[in-house]
Amino acid sequence: MTISSPMTISGMLLPEFDQEMSSTRKILERVPEDKFGWKPHEKSMSLGRLASHIAEMPNWAVETINRDKLEFTPGVKPYLATSSAELLEGLDAKIVLARAAIEGASDEHLMQPWSLIYGGHVVFTMPRANVLRSVVMNHLIHHRGQLSVYLRLNDVAIPGMYGPSADDSR
Repeated sequence: MTISSPMTISGMLLPEFDQEMSSTRKILERVPEDKFGWKPHEKSMSLGRLASHIAEMPNWAVETINRDKLEFTPGVKPYLATSSAELLEGLDAKIVLARAAIEGASDEHLMQPWSLIYGGHVVFTMPRANVLRSVVMNHLIHHRGQLSVYLRLNDVAIPGMYGPSADDSR
């Protein structure tokens, strides 16, 4: 009987990361550049801002692994792509860096606490592994769902993520 060695945390995260990043790229490829300013509601982010936020999310993995905390101050200007090419090129570059950071992180490092601080107040502190799952991947998936509604409202075909979509040929 062979006893296999236990899988590392990064080894468990990477297949899901790869799948989610592939799905993220598929939906960002559909974002129409001429609709970057469109909003479904005055309180909503614009389509371009939402897509840009999604495209920047893989960088949070890098920040989570390479820093002990991330501090935001009120009034900080968010990333806003100015073209579809910039959106996709930025996503691709961030995915490469994020994947390398996750792959290189030890279990011990991933279990150490990480904090998000806004305006001098700690929003949360949790182990880096939890941040990667909840704040990076789950947060990205949440916004990707929002983006799919934005696209549907603009009559843009939605790609399948976890199987075919209503727009995929059957």
